[in-house]
Amino acid sequence: MEELVKVETPSAGVSRLVMNRPERANAQTNKLLYALDDALIELSRDSETRVIILAGEGKHFSSGHDLGPGEFDATLTGVEPVGVWGGFGQPAMEGYMAFEEEAYFGLCWRWRNIPKPVIAAVQGKVIAAGLMLAWVCDIIIASEEATFTDPVIAAGANGVEYFAHPWELGVRKAKEMLFTGQGITAQMAEKLGMVNRVVPRDQLDAETLQLAKIIAEKPVMGLRLAKMAVNQTQDEQGFYNSLRSAMGLQHLSHAHNWALHGKPADPAASDLIRRTLKLGPLK
Repeated sequence: MEELVKVETPSAGVSRLVMNRPERANAQTNKLLYALDDALIELSRDSETRVIILAGEGKHFSSGHDLGPGEFDATLTGVEPVGVWGGFGQPAMEGYMAFEEEAYFGLCWRWRNIPKPVIAAVQGKVIAAGLMLAWVCDIIIASEEATFTDPVIAAGANGVEYFAHPWELGVRKAKEMLFTGQGITAQMAEKLGMVNRVVPRDQLDAETLQLAKIIAEKPVMGLRLAKMAVNQTQDEQGFYNSLRSAMGLQHLSHAHNWALHGKPADPAASDLIRRTLKLGPLK
């Protein structure tokens, strides 16, 4: 069987979780997402693991949801749901809403609140749902050539399901990124505060590990409480309610597309996204 994720121990107290679909630019299938969930929860409960690094094998961190033939399955066949939603096989929005609440928003929120520091080591392309994997992490280290893109407005939606754009980019740049469908460079992401550090590609793993080792020396309880304090502050500022409101608009977009096209996304999206990506990142 394909090894969808790899777990490594590059240093005492540090676990490195690697998405292992480089031939698909680490595009996310349900099996990959739930393999990530299994590994993250196991590492979260492992007393030997003090810091988690999330990485992607190959040239790109993640190219988003895998919508290829035979890969996308809104019924969640073959995986075991971890939340309270059910009815994934129901028609139209009843089943599709349950699917996205469970597999996208539900998993992201679960990972965002893991009580250990999680560092994303990001290279190459981070497209659409790839952003969600990076944004749930506490720290993001990016290689110099990395780009971050959410072009799914072309599908008639407001953006990816974990809609943290205004929090990560600021209001103005979030709107420009979403309206144009173009991405931003690692350098711009660092200026905006979305990325902590930008490093040469051949130094990404070493720089990330060095940071993880420094953090791993700190008391576990202190790290846990500091993460909780920062996350709670963000939640008090309206972060969770903002995400939930945006998720409601996501469902509205799907309902509109079901009525108009008989499917949850505008069928013209793929061609439009390809043309947009050729424009390159924003200046």
